[in-house]
Amino acid sequence: MSDDLSTYQRLQNELVELIQNAPKGTKLPSEPQLAESFGVSRATLREAMRTFESQGLLRRKQGLGTFVVGPTQVIDSGLEVLESIETQAEKIGFNVTMGNYEITHIEANAEQAAKLNLTKGAAVIQVRRVILTDDAPVAYLIDVLPENLLNPEILNAKFTGSVLDLLINLGDPALSISKTEISAIHAPADVAKALDIQRGDTLLLLKALLYDEEGDPIDYSHSYFLPGYFRLHIIRKIGGVSTQ
Repeated sequence: MSDDLSTYQRLQNELVELIQNAPKGTKLPSEPQLAESFGVSRATLREAMRTFESQGLLRRKQGLGTFVVGPTQVIDSGLEVLESIETQAEKIGFNVTMGNYEITHIEANAEQAAKLNLTKGAAVIQVRRVILTDDAPVAYLIDVLPENLLNPEILNAKFTGSVLDLLINLGDPALSISKTEISAIHAPADVAKALDIQRGDTLLLLKALLYDEEGDPIDYSHSYFLPGYFRLHIIRKIGGVSTQ
């Protein structure tokens, strides 16, 4: 089963690259040609392509073939500086809005408590929301914060989709750094439902812990991105090379 998932994940990554690099309106090669070039069965190819059709990135025209629809823009961002999706999108004129959201008061589970230096069962705020572009879901974000960190009235009145931007604008507590783990995962059922995709589809996951200037963790977040709309990269220095 793991080999099958690995093959499917690789196929989705290759289709993402194909879609991102092809001009809008490009007609893709036939299914037999694509299946052969990717080294997969036609059934596996169809399943993967169906995912991108549901996301509005591909369109199948009966008797004519399959064509690239989008995305019209991709958020291409370095990870050296922490910025919200809204801030990144605004820089390139990419319109994003907040879709369905839910703000709940819950008891921290073992993982959340350990990350936030709380006791298990401590009161925390959980913020879940879908980020849209052209009314289509492209990201699903979950933040968990200590309950005393945000005034519920402020959260309900000023929250527009980004917990990070809200904290920056409030200015208290002052923020310091974020430690982020990046991985490609298969969409769990609840995330797949929120993003209107198939369970098991490939997603980009950024799992982050945000710290204040005192070194205390204040926000534990999970950010799930549809890879067709996001291209993330890191600029790295070469170790062992003298700068003199």
